[in-house]
Amino acid sequence: MSQKEHIRDYNAPAGGWGALKSVTKSWLGSENAFRNLRTMLKTNQNGGFDCPGCAWGESPENGMVNFCENGAKAVNWEATGRLVDPDFFAKYSVSELANQTDYWLEYQGRLTHPMRYNAETDRYVETSWEEAYALIAQHLNNLDSPDQAEFYTSGRASNEAAFIYQLFVRAFGTNNFPDCSNMCHEASGLGMSETIGVGKGTVVFKDLEEADAIFVIGQNPGTNHPRMLDPLREAVKRGAQVICLNPLKERGLERFQHPQHPIEMLRNGSEPTNTAYFRPALGGDMAVFRGMAKFLLNWDREARENGEPAVFDHAFINKHTTGLDAYLNAVDATSWGHIVEQSGLTIEEIEVLARMYRRADKVVMCWAMGLTQHRHSVPTIQEVVNLQLLRGNVGKPGAGLSPVRGHSNVQGDRTMGINEHPPKALLDALEKRFKFSVPREHGHNSVQAIQAMEEQRSKVFIGLGGNFAQATPDTTRTHRALRSCELTVHIATKLNRSHLVTGRDALILPCLGRTEIDMQAEGPQGVTVEDTFSMVHISYGQLKPRSPMLRSETAILAGIAKATLGNHPIDWDWAIADYSRIRDLIAETIPGFDNFNEKLKHPGGFHLGNAAANRIWNTPSGKAQFSAAALPTQLVNEGVLKKGDKPDLILQTMRSHDQYNTTLYGLDDRYRGVFGLREVVFVNEEDIRRLGFEPGEKVDLVSLWDDGRERRVSDFVLVAYDIPAGQAAAYYPETNPLVPLESYGDRTFTPTSKFIAIKIEKAKPSQTILTTATFETATPTKAEPGTAA
Repeated sequence: MSQKEHIRDYNAPAGGWGALKSVTKSWLGSENAFRNLRTMLKTNQNGGFDCPGCAWGESPENGMVNFCENGAKAVNWEATGRLVDPDFFAKYSVSELANQTDYWLEYQGRLTHPMRYNAETDRYVETSWEEAYALIAQHLNNLDSPDQAEFYTSGRASNEAAFIYQLFVRAFGTNNFPDCSNMCHEASGLGMSETIGVGKGTVVFKDLEEADAIFVIGQNPGTNHPRMLDPLREAVKRGAQVICLNPLKERGLERFQHPQHPIEMLRNGSEPTNTAYFRPALGGDMAVFRGMAKFLLNWDREARENGEPAVFDHAFINKHTTGLDAYLNAVDATSWGHIVEQSGLTIEEIEVLARMYRRADKVVMCWAMGLTQHRHSVPTIQEVVNLQLLRGNVGKPGAGLSPVRGHSNVQGDRTMGINEHPPKALLDALEKRFKFSVPREHGHNSVQAIQAMEEQRSKVFIGLGGNFAQATPDTTRTHRALRSCELTVHIATKLNRSHLVTGRDALILPCLGRTEIDMQAEGPQGVTVEDTFSMVHISYGQLKPRSPMLRSETAILAGIAKATLGNHPIDWDWAIADYSRIRDLIAETIPGFDNFNEKLKHPGGFHLGNAAANRIWNTPSGKAQFSAAALPTQLVNEGVLKKGDKPDLILQTMRSHDQYNTTLYGLDDRYRGVFGLREVVFVNEEDIRRLGFEPGEKVDLVSLWDDGRERRVSDFVLVAYDIPAGQAAAYYPETNPLVPLESYGDRTFTPTSKFIAIKIEKAKPSQTILTTATFETATPTKAEPGTAA
């Protein structure tokens, strides 16, 4: 049966009745509705479990209900009554499953048994845990070098699992830790570490409540961090400025109706979530901040000449920073013409931004992927830091820097040592405590891991959660690289595309979800996570596991470690019998975790602390460092385009509203008015007609990159949308094939998913032309969820 597909205007606020309807649909569709309702009420509560979705932190004043629309979807998606068991795999070959959509695959339900791929029958067949562990150990121990294995981590892994993982892998002998951080906030960590001495945000939740101005840059909290909308609208209500910089008009950044406030819902009211909205060019944010700094510099000079109060915080600058003169020289050397051309804003708009920033005594800067997935993302982040340092907006209440992290424990995983470039202090601490020679060479990040597998320098891939095959760039090459491995292993809760991109040998190892009770030898266990504000808290699963064969991520990793290394460097069974023992090991080796188990007894957990927030600068100079980088000469990297090629548009990839990372909860993008389909590209209507097309027409998107490979995605519907001229936007992972593996940020290796030069070509003549109103595919090509192919 075909699913109805249409595009229509959606004029309601973010949240509201639309969110309640969507949550109810997800709740009823989980096939465990009444059990899951009680479970959802334990989300983000003391004694309950941490939401398996985003990393947004909790307000100190938690209410009875403390989850958002997408958090509820995450719980219902994980706690589904549907099962993917051995009978399911007997029914479908891997080739048949590969023809299904990503949504269909995950919709089938929870994995229940360890499965091994049989290449002769092209099917997964049941195996035992002991056989699975032995197979992994055999492959690992037969490698010529530990560096021939890649150990991937998703941001949903707990601190305990991440610590066990990195300890095992380093004892095995490598720092090959490709992880999801490589594809998101790498530029934030690097840019801030070099300037303020710490790669994490300096802001806690209370700072949002005290700020005079909050800048929300290159992020869409309405979809990606919905609980962030509440403090934003509260800031607007108390008179603070909330300034949004985002090329797309996002509903959550315009207005919000809180679905957990009955009076607000009954009167059908909504509140604004911004006081000003600016739409820079893709990649133009650094130029915007440089323009703001140029205005501030001119005003500061005028004020000092006229004996008026300074615009810069010179006392802070003199005491706490270095490199100001070089930076101001760079500001003076940047022409207004260059700034305006690259920023996509007028000089008048930049002046308004600068005046809003100047008026605020306490400013919080928040950002996400819109700043970090570009070639020049590190200097862009450092320009944000520069702006904050000029006015002393780091290390004081109500102000600071806040890279808003994505997955629930992506920040904690890095804290625990999931890092291909580990700091020397971490390695020294591990070596001292565990008495083995720790590998010191830098390992592979995600891009380098793909390249190593592609060239058959790496032969084993182990994935702790996530969907590596779909989350990464250059999809065709990534799939080919995984298939060249001798063994691929995926530790997962639900079936996804990565499990169908097999090495010559392959395993699926089913694990507990965050919602499920983790029973070990010493009783039920809790796991810890670190949110975007560096708060660490404990999470206890509430539900009976969906299958008696499930094991926790921590136990699975310990089982692999024991099979591979024996009881080296620790007794793995002893460690997982009681996770407090793992936390004691963390306390002995990771800074900030002393008395770890005791601190967790405090409701809400504890704050790890942040040196820069206390104006302690862990930099070589002992001071915060201004960065004097020049603006890019040009944003389009013409050196890698074919001679004479000019892009039709610059494309950014993004999530839909019914999506979290590569997990698709549904096929709707309510706030953007797209229902029942994902192969769409949002383009300014004038651009559509300029390029010779009509809204609703099907087209192919072709990436421009001169390396002899064609990168194309087909049958995308042109959607006329309020987006700046020259830009386009489409969903990932569908458009990940357009991102070249070699197109990554300078020094970060983060794919440039927010800046892809493309051409648009007509689809093949046999393909349907669609209208801008309601349209349906004539014949279904994929099975609906719950039906056979």
